[in-house]
Amino acid sequence: MPVLIAACAFAMTLVGGVVAQRIGDRRHLVLGLAAGLMLGVVGFDLLPEALQTQPRVVFGVPSALLMFVAGFLALHIIERSVAIHRAHEGEYAPHAHGHGHAHDPVKGIGITAAAALVGHSVMDGFAIGAAFQAGNTVGIVVAIAVVAHDFADGFNTYTITRMYGNGRRRAQMLLGADAIAPVAGAAVTLAFTIPSGALGLYLGFFAGFLLYLATSDILPEAHSPHPSTSTLLCTVAGTGIMWLVIGLAD
Repeated sequence: MPVLIAACAFAMTLVGGVVAQRIGDRRHLVLGLAAGLMLGVVGFDLLPEALQTQPRVVFGVPSALLMFVAGFLALHIIERSVAIHRAHEGEYAPHAHGHGHAHDPVKGIGITAAAALVGHSVMDGFAIGAAFQAGNTVGIVVAIAVVAHDFADGFNTYTITRMYGNGRRRAQMLLGADAIAPVAGAAVTLAFTIPSGALGLYLGFFAGFLLYLATSDILPEAHSPHPSTSTLLCTVAGTGIMWLVIGLAD
C-alpha cells in the first residue's frame, strides 16, 4: 500500500511539472504561487517537524533552528559569491533570459535546489511508509497530504531549475527524479531508517534553503515584470493551500 500511494505522488509530481511548463505568459502568477507554497511548507510543515524530531538545544537555541539559519546563509553566501564574481566581469545576470546564458555556478544553484527538493521527496516516501507502519488510518491521512504537496514539489522543481538558466531537458530530468523519489523512499522504508535527530537537522537546513529561494529569488522575480495584486494574491493563496493540506493531515 505505501508504494501504491507513492505512485500517486509520482503522478502528482509530474502534473505539477507539466503545469509549470505550460503556463506561458502567466509565469509571474506561477512564481507567486510557488513562493507561497514554499513559505507554507517551511512554516507549517518543515520547521515544526524539525523541532519535533530534533529537540536538542545548543546555547539556548534549538539545533534545528541553527540548521535553519545555516541553510539560509549557505545559499545566500553561494549566490552572493556568484554575484560578486559576475559583477567583476560586468555581466552578472542571476536569471538568464533571451539570448543570454547563465553562468555555470548560477545554473548550479538551480540544480542544487532541485536536488534538495528531490531529497525532500524521498523523505515524503519515508513518511508514507512509516505512517502505514503506525496504522492504515494514519497512513492514509499522511498520504493525502504528501500527494497534494508533491504537486507543489513538481511545480517548484521545474520552475526553480528553469529560472536559473538550465535547459528544458535538464529541468525535465530533475522533474522525473523528483517524481520517482517518493516511490523509492516508500519502497526502502523497511530496509533503511534515518535517525530522527539527523532527520530533524536535515529538515531545518532544508527549510532555510527553501525560505531563501522563496523570499530572495522567486518573489522578486515574480514581481519584477508584473508587480500586480494578482501575483500577491497567488502568494497568499499558496500559503493558504499548504495550511489547508497540512491541517487536513492532522
